[in-house]
Amino acid sequence: MEAKVNPCSPAPMPLRAVAGVVLLREDHSALLQLRDDKPGLNAAGQWVFPGGHNEPGESPEDAARREFAEETGYRCAELAWITTFEHPSDDGRGGYQLTMFLARYDGIQTVHCYEGQRVEFLDRHALAGRPMPSYVPWVWDLAIAREREP
Repeated sequence: MEAKVNPCSPAPMPLRAVAGVVLLREDHSALLQLRDDKPGLNAAGQWVFPGGHNEPGESPEDAARREFAEETGYRCAELAWITTFEHPSDDGRGGYQLTMFLARYDGIQTVHCYEGQRVEFLDRHALAGRPMPSYVPWVWDLAIAREREP
């Protein structure tokens, strides 16, 4: 896995490791989380893919699985790496190295909102007007492309 810089906005140092999951349904809708709107919270009040910080010694894949389950109650079966990139923190004093994975929704498990304001499957073309970090559409497109690979 080679780290890439998000073409939308390279991040300054230091970087904190974060991992997330793009959970896609067959129609390419993805599960997004509306973050809490709290002062000091990165991406506060914005739509993001569920995920979070890597614990010391934890692999990005293990972090993605753990955080996704903690935030949604959904247990991902297979994860496929999509990309690793850097993104600045909202306060500009650091940044994140985000590693994103693809999972396919099984259509069976119920998704819950255990963190943030809500989670919901959204259509890729219905993002207009929703607040989100610049990387969300870019990563979503990469996930769809990855999902279409044989």
